[in-house]
Amino acid sequence: MTDHQHANQPHLHLVADDPGPRVVAIGGGHGLAATLRAVRTYSKDITAVVSLADDGGSTGRLREAGESLAPGDLRKCLVALADPGSLLAEAMEFRFDSGELKGHSVGNLMLVAMQHSVGDLVDALDEMGRLLGADGRVLPASAEPVHLRARRSNGEIVDGQVSVNACDDIETVEVDPVDAAGCRDAELMIFGADQVILGPGSLYTSVLAATSIKGVREAIAGSTGQFVYVCNLNPQIPETRGYDVARHVEALERHGLEPDVVLYDPSQMGGAESVKGAVAADLARPSGRAHDPQLLGAALAGLIDRSTTS
Repeated sequence: MTDHQHANQPHLHLVADDPGPRVVAIGGGHGLAATLRAVRTYSKDITAVVSLADDGGSTGRLREAGESLAPGDLRKCLVALADPGSLLAEAMEFRFDSGELKGHSVGNLMLVAMQHSVGDLVDALDEMGRLLGADGRVLPASAEPVHLRARRSNGEIVDGQVSVNACDDIETVEVDPVDAAGCRDAELMIFGADQVILGPGSLYTSVLAATSIKGVREAIAGSTGQFVYVCNLNPQIPETRGYDVARHVEALERHGLEPDVVLYDPSQMGGAESVKGAVAADLARPSGRAHDPQLLGAALAGLIDRSTTS
């Protein structure tokens, strides 16, 4: 594969009884959900590995109330993989706008209740996936709750995902506890994947928050599958103010991550000339503010086509 080649290969088509390649997507938030919608266009064998470091919004309030689960990003991923006609998925996205429940989504509360009912987070997510008719699984990156911590270039330490997201000039992030156990099911799925995808999404507070779990990072390093980083379309202010493609990749490398392919949209972000494995593709919606699932899916499927024919 040639650096900076444009990803314009024909896309894989799903056929009856063929689930397609085994794909694992890692991260959190809206970016991971967008990747899952893209992957559904060429695979039904999908695993989302989701950061549990979120401490904002409804999730943050639930954590402050003593719940160990960080449900927000897990909910987004379950909905992204749900049967397109699922009324349950639609209901899970309903958010109360008044009273004591103001700001909470139904799905977040359902996930907390399901975990209490079955006693195990992975079992709770699998059961919710079954009820939603989901293609694939949603798994936590860690087997226990974690908090995010960042070191800025001036040496300042910042604690908590919301606080880190409000910073610029971030050098590295890690989770607390630093030795948090990874989710064994997630690690096994990464090891056995044909394609492992990071991004798009908040670079430090979603993507690198998930890969800061030692077991996840080691599974990526040990996987023989194609390792793809989907670069953001635009810098996220203030977290990645002034970043181009190269600076995104440099941040991954500071955290021990070396993608085989860096997929980016040259109409949205430049600076890929020196990036090893850079592949250009049209990926953005007309607004330029989000990835188009069909375009991203076609580009990712094309990368799988290349890896199996090269």
